[in-house]
Amino acid sequence: MKVINLHQEENEIIALAVKNNRQAQQCIYSKYSPKMLSVCRQYIKDLQLAEDVMITAFMKVFVNLGRFENKGSFEGWIRRTMINECISFIRVQKKVHFIEDSVGFEEVDSEADIQFSIEDIQSLIDGLPDGYKIIFNLFVIEGYKHKEIGSMLGINEGTSKSQFAHARRILKNQINILKNKEKYS
Repeated sequence: MKVINLHQEENEIIALAVKNNRQAQQCIYSKYSPKMLSVCRQYIKDLQLAEDVMITAFMKVFVNLGRFENKGSFEGWIRRTMINECISFIRVQKKVHFIEDSVGFEEVDSEADIQFSIEDIQSLIDGLPDGYKIIFNLFVIEGYKHKEIGSMLGINEGTSKSQFAHARRILKNQINILKNKEKYS
């Protein structure tokens, strides 16, 4: 049994994994699964469901590994697969609908004097309706443009902007509630 050196070049490990080398696949999984579980968790509140989606997405990664063309980062390619699988899961489970309207952006005042824990922030994001949450994560966390988000979700760019504006407004209100609780406790 040949052991794969964890410090082998990523391209060599990918080439072995393409040939269904289980050790190479395990190496890739071990390296990227913690980050990818975090990505899935951003979209799916339940940790066990997020883990299930991540495992399904990794299966797709390994099935499609031969299509990776070394254009851009390998981690980014895996991440996109994770995001797409999360969106598919949410659509199947919840039948997310995006409502088109013409609400524009509003600036959010930021106050640096109050800090929130990661758990508080994740809880606030988890509290968003699924459509808002998906677009918020894609725009803020993943850095996609509204045009790209629209293309990914099959909606127009204006709908993405509108959903994002609604998400920001909800989060701003929730942050104000938390700030008030901290002031009076």
